[in-house]
Amino acid sequence: MQKMDKQFHIRCVAGDVGRYCILPGDPGRCKAIASHFENPVFVSQNREYTIYTGTLLGEKVSVCSTGIGGPSASIAMEELHNIGADTFIRVGTCGGIDLDVHSGDVVIATGAIRFEHTSREYAPIEYPAVPSFEVAAALVQAAKNLGKSYKTGVVQ
Repeated sequence: MQKMDKQFHIRCVAGDVGRYCILPGDPGRCKAIASHFENPVFVSQNREYTIYTGTLLGEKVSVCSTGIGGPSASIAMEELHNIGADTFIRVGTCGGIDLDVHSGDVVIATGAIRFEHTSREYAPIEYPAVPSFEVAAALVQAAKNLGKSYKTGVVQ
């Protein structure tokens, strides 16, 4: 495999992004998310991938849009990981069938049904898709601290 300094799709190099990455689908949401960072900097834009980096509570963080669906999200995550990112939080809208979840609620996934087929390229279907316990717990605590209505559970 050919070693690349600049990642082909996201057009970034090591040092451009933080280890923590927020992943909205829509590129139009990146600037608004980055506005919550301290010293946000526009890093790159190519196709569905728009990236900003800044700091939160002294930690270098980035936001990178992923477009629609698993394949484009996996490209973003692989390339972000190649240059140092290791913690990813997907944010944005989603569909749902639970009648107890209302528009505006925060949904914190404690697991996922892997029905999108992209993840089968990474692990057998029997392998569970679950988040880091620490990250999920931190998201629940943040929702509580902010007084947000939230739900936890398995998503698809």
